[in-house]
Amino acid sequence: MRSSKSPGDSDPEALRSSHLFALHSQVRWKRGPSANPHQESAAMPSALLVDDDPPSLAALSELIEREGFEVRTAETCEKARTELGAGRFDVVLCDLQLPDGSGLDLLASDPASSAEFVFITGHGSIDSAVEAFRGGAVDYLTKPIDVRRLKKILANVAHAAELRQQVESLRDELRSLGHFGKMMGGSPSMQHVYDLILRVAPTEATVLVTGETGTGKELVAETVHTLSRRARNPFIAVNCGAIAPTLIESEFFGHERGSFTGAERKHRGVFERADGGTLFLDEITEMPAELQVRLLRVLETGIVTRVGGDQPVKVDVRIVAATNRSPRESVAEGKLREDLLYRLLVFPIELPALRDREGDAPLLANHFLEQLNRNAGSSKRFTQAALAKLQQHPWPGNVRELKHIVERAFIMAQGSTVDAEAVPLSETPPSSPLTEQIVPMEVGMSIAEMERQLILATLEHYEGNKNRAAQTLGISLKTLYNRLNTYNGGRHLKDAAVQSGPAPSQGSGWSSE
Repeated sequence: MRSSKSPGDSDPEALRSSHLFALHSQVRWKRGPSANPHQESAAMPSALLVDDDPPSLAALSELIEREGFEVRTAETCEKARTELGAGRFDVVLCDLQLPDGSGLDLLASDPASSAEFVFITGHGSIDSAVEAFRGGAVDYLTKPIDVRRLKKILANVAHAAELRQQVESLRDELRSLGHFGKMMGGSPSMQHVYDLILRVAPTEATVLVTGETGTGKELVAETVHTLSRRARNPFIAVNCGAIAPTLIESEFFGHERGSFTGAERKHRGVFERADGGTLFLDEITEMPAELQVRLLRVLETGIVTRVGGDQPVKVDVRIVAATNRSPRESVAEGKLREDLLYRLLVFPIELPALRDREGDAPLLANHFLEQLNRNAGSSKRFTQAALAKLQQHPWPGNVRELKHIVERAFIMAQGSTVDAEAVPLSETPPSSPLTEQIVPMEVGMSIAEMERQLILATLEHYEGNKNRAAQTLGISLKTLYNRLNTYNGGRHLKDAAVQSGPAPSQGSGWSSE
């Protein structure tokens, strides 16, 4: 997994964002009153108590106040409606039978209310309980009230209210800072992505991330993992197009000792290594068709069998997959099984291209420049003209291209100012996928060396995806592997296929895809 700076090395805004992001991940899973480290400054939860019996109203009101609630009271449905219209409540505890109507009528009269309804009655019956739950109640109490049960209900309500406050506060802070953990961007399109991540992270749903190359799909997967219950367990990233065909089955599912030539010891595949955590399958459309069948079976059963073995191994893995292609077009082209697509397409997240993220290019550029300044001990700054130039560029390579441009500008800049002259942008977009990268060809260079340079440059362009590189070069995958075996044994791409590690840190670095 790519390294990132520790929060201690970050600028103040990044530190603030990192703190908020970590706070969200902690608060979301903690239970009980201690979940909020700033509880003393949080607003008190509020309760509306509706009962036509004055002694019960007084006793319950006192008890609820002792549990830390601000309490309002009403003796009739009419007065309760007035209270609901005038303020926002976290919980409404309402007698089922009132002089001017039913508590169910009160609930039905305000369907948009975020308050949780708990009904109370002195005439408990199965029918009345069923009726209450069908009406939308979260709980049902009979008189005399079980105080311990009431306190438990109130504790749950208070905790839910606290979480809502934390999430709303977090969203407001993130919008102002333009940070979301290690992700950056304050544009509306990125705020939408953040909201989707917040919704899906606490679930076990499979996620399919789509977007152009360089938009940051792996970073989305890391963020989903970090905000999930699996955050303390492994996060493993696999590039499905960067593993040799002869090794891909073993890499995914593992193998037993002696199962094939060279298998000198047992090997645990990525599913076993990611057990309890998250497995990120990048470029899922590049996975061989026969392997897609096995992947689908694992997703449905949660069981893997190592190559050369017959003992099933149970695994608990959440899948986040990604592709820079259209998933449905990949199905039509025969690159992706339709049944696998539907299994992956539980919760789609589409990442916008940088050109569609209004105002984010200068924000990201300043962030990357700050990283370079910290590493070099310098204090270079972009001029407004340079930032305007960056904003106007179409960024066909997205965030990854921007990061590389900032690195070049940092080197080219004279003194402490990075002006527009130092920003090496092409005036026109590249006419083909590879024209943005110039392969050095010198007089006297051998044909073999030219071929080597071209192959390595193509592989770098496709981020180690050998299938895509072979297609572009017009050679077979076998020929490509044979060539790579002559270039330092292919060690230049040894770590490109599988990246693993513990839960990502909360630093402010950006790693695209």
